[in-house]
Amino acid sequence: MIEANKALFRRWMEEVWNEGGEATIDELCSPRAVAYGLGDLDPVQRGPADFKNFWRTLRGALSQLHVTIENLVAEGDRVVGRIVLEGVHTGDHLGVPPSGKKIRLGGLVEVRFENGQILEAWNSWDQLGLLRQIGALETPRADHFVKPTA
Repeated sequence: MIEANKALFRRWMEEVWNEGGEATIDELCSPRAVAYGLGDLDPVQRGPADFKNFWRTLRGALSQLHVTIENLVAEGDRVVGRIVLEGVHTGDHLGVPPSGKKIRLGGLVEVRFENGQILEAWNSWDQLGLLRQIGALETPRADHFVKPTA
C-alpha cells in the first residue's frame, strides 16, 4: 500500500500539475476529499469541483508551471512530499497584474489516500514568497531585522 500511495502521489503531481490533466483530478480526488492550506479565503476545499477552482486559478496565473518532488516519505495511508513549484507569472488570476517574473517556491504536501483516491490533503506553501517574487509585496531589507549597534 505504501508504494502504491507514493505512486499515486507522483502521478497526481505529474498529470495534474505538470501536464494539466483535469481528468486525473476527477479520477484521483475523492468526492469526499478535503484539502487545507490552498490559499483561498475559505481554508477548506471540498471535492474535485472546489479543487478545480483552485487549480484553474493557479494555472491561469502561472504559465510553464512545473512541480518537482524533492522527497517523499510514506507511512500507512499517508504520503508527505517536499515539493518545488516553478512557473512564470503571466496571468492576473492572483489579483496582481502579470509581472512576467519567474517564480520558485517550496512547499510540503501531506496526502491521505483511501481506495486509491485522495481523501485529505494538507498543504503548506511559501505564499508570502510567491507574493514577493511577483512584486505584490516589497522584500524587507536586512537592516529592518537587525538593529545597528553604535
